[in-house]
Amino acid sequence: MSANGVVVHICETNGCEAEAKLQCPTCIKLGIQGSFFCSQSCFKNSWETHKLLHKKTRASDSTQSQYNPWPYYMFTGSLRPYPQSSKREVPPHIGRPDYADDPNGFPLSEQKLRGSTNIKCLSDEEIEGMKVACKLAREVLDAGVAVAGVGVTTDEVDRVVHEAAVERDCYPSPLNYHTFPKSCCTSINEVICHGIPDMRPLQKGDICNIDVTVYHRGFHGDLNETLFIGEVSNTAKNLVKTTWECLQKSIEIVKPGVKYRDVGAVIQKHAHSQGFSVVRSYCGHGIHHLFHTAPSVPHYARTWKDEQWPDNWTAVTADGKLSAQFEETLLVTETGVEVLTRRRDKGGQPYFMD
Repeated sequence: MSANGVVVHICETNGCEAEAKLQCPTCIKLGIQGSFFCSQSCFKNSWETHKLLHKKTRASDSTQSQYNPWPYYMFTGSLRPYPQSSKREVPPHIGRPDYADDPNGFPLSEQKLRGSTNIKCLSDEEIEGMKVACKLAREVLDAGVAVAGVGVTTDEVDRVVHEAAVERDCYPSPLNYHTFPKSCCTSINEVICHGIPDMRPLQKGDICNIDVTVYHRGFHGDLNETLFIGEVSNTAKNLVKTTWECLQKSIEIVKPGVKYRDVGAVIQKHAHSQGFSVVRSYCGHGIHHLFHTAPSVPHYARTWKDEQWPDNWTAVTADGKLSAQFEETLLVTETGVEVLTRRRDKGGQPYFMD
């Protein structure tokens, strides 16, 4: 991009640094982003290499057209599953939660407290451990956001998230949790939450939530953001903006003595005022040594509908309409609240506002 804000493309021919304004017509038809050249001559000189990109994209489309794991299932929206890559490995020197190596992904430490409403108050030492884990979780999410875009698969986002976690001596908490197969959740369009990264390229107009949790030296840090993929519809813009505002308005009231139901009431009131509803199947949750624990924090005060894909994870809206979410890890202090996973640049604003 030039100083006056005009986007400038560089010729993709190897060794050519000239400004490029010609775009490959086949790439346009296939929805491949980029592919700019400075001249017909450069385009012809690059053709033998460049055409492999067309072949790869067509092969991917052909693979998907033959991929139908649940021929009996009636999808609520237009999103479809794509093939998945194999499970990623975490080096043995990295500390891991108790479910990481269990064949059934069973979090025994969580199950021991199942049904308990006791809320753990953290010591000063534990708070410091949480702050570190949450800081690292934010860095890992930022890495995933940086690669998300038109034409990029959610599997690639997952790879980047996985490697960013490992580089920071973290275990990606979702991996093998109740046998979840990936290192983060990527929830697109009508997916409410728990979308499994796969080989589907992100498309212009998608909204995509990236949900990251990392486990570092005994503590989990958890957050997510919903992104615009290219130019999106006004409906999508309003939904994502309203969802972010719901989170901010709820954070503003958090302090000792505030009831959990009051948090949900603030969220529901604002969502309803903008013409949106809140899904009731999933709540906010406590987090520290455990990935999920008391308290449950409801976000709602009215009706809801959702369904689940046969993969037993991907939750979608029953009417196929868009869904968005934002999540931060909060520390309740003596006087208010501290957002441990807050974005550290741009004044903490979400990525869709960049």
